Amino acid sequence: MKMDCLLAGVGGQGTVLASRLIAQTAMSKGFTAHTSETIGMAQRGGSVISQVRLGHAACAPAIPLGAADLIIGFEPAEALRNLAYLKADGALLVSRNPIRPVTSSLGQGYALDEILAYLAQAAPRCVFIDGEALCREAGSGKVLNVVVLGAAAAEGLLSFSKDELLTTMLAHVPAKFVELNKQAFAVGFDHRKYEAEDGGAK
Repeated sequence: MKMDCLLAGVGGQGTVLASRLIAQTAMSKGFTAHTSETIGMAQRGGSVISQVRLGHAACAPAIPLGAADLIIGFEPAEALRNLAYLKADGALLVSRNPIRPVTSSLGQGYALDEILAYLAQAAPRCVFIDGEALCREAGSGKVLNVVVLGAAAAEGLLSFSKDELLTTMLAHVPAKFVELNKQAFAVGFDHRKYEAEDGGAK
């Protein structure tokens, strides 16, 4: 297995932890994993980019432009910002809920509909999830990273089974948060059911 996955979000969304869980799952199956992060003022909601390269015996930790098999966008604008890394036949998984920057509140705008429309046609496969609604269903706004991993497992985007990802996650979660994270993963895995109940995924 060889796979390059880029995760893009903002500070506080758990992007780095999600990338490490992907890498740990790969290593538990005997694959080589390389990771790297670019964190810009993450504590203030700045961009966070995590890159995971799986199955490469020896490679640079950074994914070349146009080489990512999968981009997981925790935030729509961040997914768009990193779209140049996606290969022509790559896939996108994006939480369609925006985190609006300061410039938006100053009147410079955030064209969410246009961003989502562009992403939808930018890859042969683009899956949108309602991250905020799914987190509410799970019982916490702080489990988007686990919800996203559950959705990725359900969509078959990571080459890992549900049980493989869940086992890795539970091994790295403090005991007091185990049940919350199990629920978040289950909600993410069943995201299509929950979004159908809420009016359907876009």
